[in-house]
Amino acid sequence: MKFLLEKLLIAGAVAAPLVGLVGPAHAQAKDLTIATSMPALEFPFFVHMQDALTAKAKDIGGITLNATDGQNKTTKQTGDVEAAVIKGVDGIIISPLDAVAMAPALGQAVEAGVPVVTIDRRVEGVDGILAHVGADNVVGGEAQGHLIEELFPDGARIVNLQGQPGASPAIDRNKGLHNVLDKSDKYKFVAEQTANFARAEAASVTEAILGGLDSPPDVIVAANDDMALGALQVAQERGLDVPILGFDALPEALASIRDGGLKATVEQFPGGQSEKALQTLVDYLRDGKQPEKLILLQPIAITKDNLDKSERLSEIK
Repeated sequence: MKFLLEKLLIAGAVAAPLVGLVGPAHAQAKDLTIATSMPALEFPFFVHMQDALTAKAKDIGGITLNATDGQNKTTKQTGDVEAAVIKGVDGIIISPLDAVAMAPALGQAVEAGVPVVTIDRRVEGVDGILAHVGADNVVGGEAQGHLIEELFPDGARIVNLQGQPGASPAIDRNKGLHNVLDKSDKYKFVAEQTANFARAEAASVTEAILGGLDSPPDVIVAANDDMALGALQVAQERGLDVPILGFDALPEALASIRDGGLKATVEQFPGGQSEKALQTLVDYLRDGKQPEKLILLQPIAITKDNLDKSERLSEIK
């Protein structure tokens, strides 16, 4: 820890509080300072998760959030975690950018006695993580696979746009998809390539894939909505009527489904994850309540027929 302190003091990597949130109904409760870290706030999904944390903190009361943005860099997120530990926060809620690369920093936090709750994304190989709150991404990937089976009972040629390598949601969603479709040889993956959860990259990757195929695929499945929307742009430009499935139930994706663009997405209730993660950490810090180590919300496939089941339906424009 001495090395860590010296490193951070030299770097000056100390995050400032986002906002102090104290509710009068909780004036007698122990005031808490909690660090929150999102992988990249350039993505609307993580903005929504952070907003839900902020709202839940205000609702609970007596909580100051130190909110940081990993900026899609493990070095930045690592520095933010190290700074939080040195600053002496009461706990950390983090969605790790990489399941392996973030392990050392979170291991140091645990060793320093700072309770850590991971959210949405897991971290590998760190004993002592208080809890993980997320969606069952394997089940979410399986939901995509089952929907493809329903759409194409006689088989299909599939393009699979994968998420960021090393990110646990990307790994698990891909696993779930293959769990379902690898059971029958009538479902063929004609192309599988990462687009790093990014829309522009997905458009570029999709353009290259389609240009290299003898005929269009029957369906395109993506590990998040941003990639699905990037693929949709390319398909529309080419005049292709190909069902495209996303994941995350972003408002823009929901609007696209409503308007006949995307075929489906998967709702994993990110706001619900944030609320559960914060409540779990606060209950432990204030009341000593030991949580379950693994708390998973069940994702569901969202199509035009059940848009009302989506968490962010009210945000559709």
